[in-house]
Amino acid sequence: MSMKTTVTFGEIMLRLATPGFTRFTQTSTFEATYGGGEANVACSLAQFGLPARFVTALPAHDIGDSCRDAIRKYGVDTSAIVRQGDRLGIYFLESGASQRASKVIYDRANSSIATLQPGTIDWDAAFEGADWFHWTGITPAISEAAAATCLEAVKAASAKGLTVSADLNFRAKLWKWGKSTNEVMPELTEYCNVLIGNEEDADKVFGIKAADSDVTAGEVNTDGYFEVCAELMNRFSNVHTVAITLRGSKSASNNTWSAVMRHKDDKHTAPEYNILPIVDRVGGGDSFAAGLIYGLKTYGYVEDALRYAVAASCLKHSIPGDVNLVSVDEVEKLMKGDASGRVSR
Repeated sequence: MSMKTTVTFGEIMLRLATPGFTRFTQTSTFEATYGGGEANVACSLAQFGLPARFVTALPAHDIGDSCRDAIRKYGVDTSAIVRQGDRLGIYFLESGASQRASKVIYDRANSSIATLQPGTIDWDAAFEGADWFHWTGITPAISEAAAATCLEAVKAASAKGLTVSADLNFRAKLWKWGKSTNEVMPELTEYCNVLIGNEEDADKVFGIKAADSDVTAGEVNTDGYFEVCAELMNRFSNVHTVAITLRGSKSASNNTWSAVMRHKDDKHTAPEYNILPIVDRVGGGDSFAAGLIYGLKTYGYVEDALRYAVAASCLKHSIPGDVNLVSVDEVEKLMKGDASGRVSR
């Protein structure tokens, strides 16, 4: 079992969520936690017992300290975090229910990571003792400086021989700094070995669309997604593994959840879970990415890695907050078919 460190890099924000299922216009209080795609992956890996290090920029004040400590309490190494800039980004969350969708409003302009210049992070120190680097498409969407720093990171990781994984994570609300995703993402993706996406990411980022699928109608065609995997591998020569999560949205409270993966020439499909009711789906993709990294590092068999990732991310839908607070034992129990939710006594 690999006990070398997995390093993740990206923005972490203050998450202000309306309590329960109240709307923004109803609430007088917000529940404050911290979360962000790459931080969620690091926390999840630490919960699974693997060493994880999170790299970001935080303001040098008490809220920055609070954010750092929130990550540290899960056992994540925060030693490579840079303290610079003026503010922590914020996102507001209104949780949907039944046919009403969840809403996210960002307040993250000019955050610490948005103003992070290349050359600020010591990547030699950040990658000390590491064998894996994970980033997401959110980071280069934040700002030109963040995109340049992300490119610096993937080049350094690749030069050191680390496995590089990326979650494509398209965020339409973020790509506002002047270049489009298809001008920025291809160069970054050239350095990747493992790609992760949801049903729409490959289409939104690279224009690679699955045949016979209608995501908004909750219809996903696995064969079409195997073709998407193959096209991504053809386009990016260093990529040997592509995994795509398949969410069938019946309503905001009820989704089906599965995934497909192509590893070299082999095709793998995970079991489908019917998730009802959903407690909190934010961080679902991050928990899948963490599960896949854990599985690929720990299991000798690729299909088991995919099944672990889907089971782990299925369980995340039952947990409030950004972070997937589940153990390896809980995930493996679900993998083996115990989806009853019976009391463990």
